[in-house]
Amino acid sequence: MPALLRPALTAIGVACLVSVTALGSSGDAFAQAKQQPAPAQQAAPAQAPTLKQIALTDKQLDGVLAAQKDMDAITEKLPENTAPDAKVMAQLDGAAKKHGFASYDDYNNVVDNISLVLGGFDPTTKKYVGNDAVIKSQIAQVEADKKMPAKDKKEALDELNQALKTPAPAVENKANIDLVGKYYDKLVAALGDDQN
Repeated sequence: MPALLRPALTAIGVACLVSVTALGSSGDAFAQAKQQPAPAQQAAPAQAPTLKQIALTDKQLDGVLAAQKDMDAITEKLPENTAPDAKVMAQLDGAAKKHGFASYDDYNNVVDNISLVLGGFDPTTKKYVGNDAVIKSQIAQVEADKKMPAKDKKEALDELNQALKTPAPAVENKANIDLVGKYYDKLVAALGDDQN
């Protein structure tokens, strides 16, 4: 999904999701760290909008999963890093409404809340450990990788350490952790495609 489609806060959620989708090898962790700049590189912490945290529902998660195919069909046609025009925004809004959301902004807020929680899940155990623990695990994987070129390793470590210095907000609605955990595999499969 082009980077400009979501509010700046989505960068935090996406960075969290990047952490979530680490596949276990340090090469994969580096590839994901390199795909998405650290949240601080997206916007200075003072400029980042505050995520409107909400209590998620099964209906919202089902809606996000159902909407993903429609959203992808609309956004895959857009050039990278291009702001969508009014026609595309109307299509996105229509797709969101079709799947039970008040608007595309409402859909994005739900996705941001899901991403915030997903960022704290250990991809190996599929248990919530917190965003810092996931990032520290990725740092250890990159440091242990003997095959990664030194330049790439330094870049990955710099990005991961920066992400560690710019923590994601704490999950306010603790019930969201259990709910997202229930849908973990489906959410990573659906939302993880945005990272490729």
